[in-house]
Amino acid sequence: MTSTSHRFSRRDFLKLGAAGSLLSWVPVSRLAAAASPMQYRLTAVKAGVQLAQSPFPETEVWTFNRESPGPLLRLRQGEPARIAVKNELEQPLTVHWHGLRIVNNMDGVPQLTQPPIDPGQEFVYEYTPPDAGTFWYHSHVNTAEQIGRGLYGPLIVEEREPYAVDREALWVLDDWRLDNEAQIVGDFDRQRDLARAGRLGNTVTVNSRTPRSFDVRAGERVRLRLLNAANARIFSLRFQGHRPVVIARDGQPLEPYAPGTAITIGPAQRLDLLLDMTRQPGERFAVLDTQYPQSPFKLMDIVYGEQPALRTSMPEAVPSLPANPIPEPDLSDPQLQPVVLAGGDLGRLQNAILGDKELDITRLYLLGKMWAINGRVSSGYTDIPLFTVERGRTVLLDFQNDTAWPHPMHLHGHHFKVVEHSSDSTVVGQWLDTVMLGPEERAKVAFVADNPGGWLFHCHILGHVRSGMMAVIRVG
Repeated sequence: MTSTSHRFSRRDFLKLGAAGSLLSWVPVSRLAAAASPMQYRLTAVKAGVQLAQSPFPETEVWTFNRESPGPLLRLRQGEPARIAVKNELEQPLTVHWHGLRIVNNMDGVPQLTQPPIDPGQEFVYEYTPPDAGTFWYHSHVNTAEQIGRGLYGPLIVEEREPYAVDREALWVLDDWRLDNEAQIVGDFDRQRDLARAGRLGNTVTVNSRTPRSFDVRAGERVRLRLLNAANARIFSLRFQGHRPVVIARDGQPLEPYAPGTAITIGPAQRLDLLLDMTRQPGERFAVLDTQYPQSPFKLMDIVYGEQPALRTSMPEAVPSLPANPIPEPDLSDPQLQPVVLAGGDLGRLQNAILGDKELDITRLYLLGKMWAINGRVSSGYTDIPLFTVERGRTVLLDFQNDTAWPHPMHLHGHHFKVVEHSSDSTVVGQWLDTVMLGPEERAKVAFVADNPGGWLFHCHILGHVRSGMMAVIRVG
């Protein structure tokens, strides 16, 4: 997991990070309090952030409002929002509202839904979020680098009625590839990363800090919102001494359940957990990440304060969140669409179409293109659509991962219901916007194509997007 391109190790950072505790979250100031629509202002700018603990210097990251992650935006379900974005970086950018089923021209994809926001320019996003839940926002220009340098933030759409917990917490998970001076290594085109599992960093953070503890009180019930903002890292979290209950995935409520093993969250995915703090004052329990068996590590400790328990017994019932208004797919006569993922190292792809030419795999690698969907390699956001569907029609996507690497596949503008999954039965029946497919796995997902426009469809391992695993779906 540690990069071989420099000597500074993840273990060094994690040891230093043990000196700090998890910071609280402060939301961005609104442009106008108690106004309608909800109004925010975001400015993309470079800033120094203490990713690694002293004596290492601050890391220069790309931020919104000089915060890393960017400011927490809290919107209201079914109420209009207005977010003004100014670009003070040297690269153009857009802002994509990941997981929100909003109008096409506000989706934040350059060339496809809007012109890029050039340096020094502004763009105003206006939309009404139909769903409550945990979402996020990030740039969709040069995504591997811009997200890899920190240009993203969390977004919560509040339920109309508060969910019954004692408090909420938000963990934005990420990893960073840092050099000996704690600065971001700029090898975003490294072929080994592009053609394999993606860019893994050597420094894991929560809310852009290397935390020591998550401080709790005995007897409290916590809603923990998890967001994986990493370029490629998959997390598998084990909460020692606790039994987390999953209440939502990718922002969409589900029937609460307690996973029997580790809680896995892939790039771009979100999970809402209910955590009952059932242990005793003064105790501590580790939260472990065991996704990569060759290098498991402790993310942080859950630390109980010395104050008396908030209550002596926890509520037995775990209430469900109210469902969001997503149309149910009609599986009696769907438009069936195969989605075959191919390419990468150790793969079987021999040739694929790039633009209007069919090229062999050697030539594709020389062009920095390693991945294909249905035999076609993406050359940009204005590709010929993978398929077109009539508005209101149910689509059944039949995924087949013919590669040796994982792919979290994300669809803009819609959520889909998982119909089948060859290795993860827990997600069947759930609404997702990003489905994880491991090597050689298959899955079927269904959605009603009710949101008109051209929608991006891509792997959310961002190096894979950069090297060809992206397509456009057009809803007519």
